[in-house]
Amino acid sequence: MPIFFQHQINDDTRLGIWKIEETEEFFKGNVPLHRDVTHPHKRLQHLAGRFLLQFLFPDFPYELIQIADTRKPFLPNEQYHFSISHCGDYAAAIVSRDKRVGIDVEIPVEKIGTVMYKFLTAKEHEIFSLIPGNPGINSYQEPTILWSAKEAVFKWYGDGGVDFRKQIQLLKQNEGAETIECFFSKSQSDLTIHYRRFDHLVLAWVMS
Repeated sequence: MPIFFQHQINDDTRLGIWKIEETEEFFKGNVPLHRDVTHPHKRLQHLAGRFLLQFLFPDFPYELIQIADTRKPFLPNEQYHFSISHCGDYAAAIVSRDKRVGIDVEIPVEKIGTVMYKFLTAKEHEIFSLIPGNPGINSYQEPTILWSAKEAVFKWYGDGGVDFRKQIQLLKQNEGAETIECFFSKSQSDLTIHYRRFDHLVLAWVMS
């Protein structure tokens, strides 16, 4: 069973990363396909992400999932709050009975060094000791974590129309606790973003 990472945050909130090694037929035997996805690999990612929801909470009601105008999937009765992300051969999901949640998984790539200025302010470059155009060592992991952190906040918010650079303000990194303090100006929210580093993968999530 290719569960790559699993974390029980508390009695009501769980998250996991699934390494996709199965065929489409395996997932289709367990998960309904809620929308048309024509690209084979994207369809596999979509199915794996949905499969992970019920892996985390066996009574998760797939059949009740709806899609908002912002393309965010949700349950009308809010029996569970959930968020899904996928990248490469990995799918990640977070599910909570009582908290709004957002999750993002990313594979660090060199390109992040050339686009940091699009989602990070000069102040954030200074706070996190980043040099524009030169993210430095460690496989571009640090700027990818910051992108993933902002993406997790975006998914937590769920209503679209967010300026990553102006409205998601990263304030402080707590290395020991693997958290980043954030102020989301669109909803005037103080948030704590959690993250994990893996050899070739980064993960960030928010619950509030």
